[in-house]
Amino acid sequence: MAILKWETKDEMSSFKYPDLHERQNSAAAAKKAMFEKFRAASQDPTAEERRKERIAIHEARLVRTAEREAAKKQRETERAAQATREAELAVQAQREAEEATARLAAEEAEQELAKLAEQKATRDARYAARKAAKKERRRGY
Repeated sequence: MAILKWETKDEMSSFKYPDLHERQNSAAAAKKAMFEKFRAASQDPTAEERRKERIAIHEARLVRTAEREAAKKQRETERAAQATREAELAVQAQREAEEATARLAAEEAEQELAKLAEQKATRDARYAARKAAKKERRRGY
């Protein structure tokens, strides 16, 4: 079986053109060119400077992030402390209100007892006066 070479331009685009060796050689040349480009880029002195700059930028970014996190935690701590103070003030205000209510109730109860004692004294005085008047009428003094 013989390999046929195509003569016409349309047939040159068939799978047999370019042949295997030409395709392998062009692929190897492309790989070699990419490798040389990479080696030249890695040996470039400005690349090292750019890498150092990127590292410095990255480290500065990490520092700023850490500072923001620390500030955030500090704000959260302050908010928690403020909430605790407000809760304590609310409890104290409630306790004072309850004490005032209890004091008012005690005063009202004391006034009620005083009023009842006064009423009893008045009633007893009237009763004693009636009794004395009755005695006077019976004995005739």
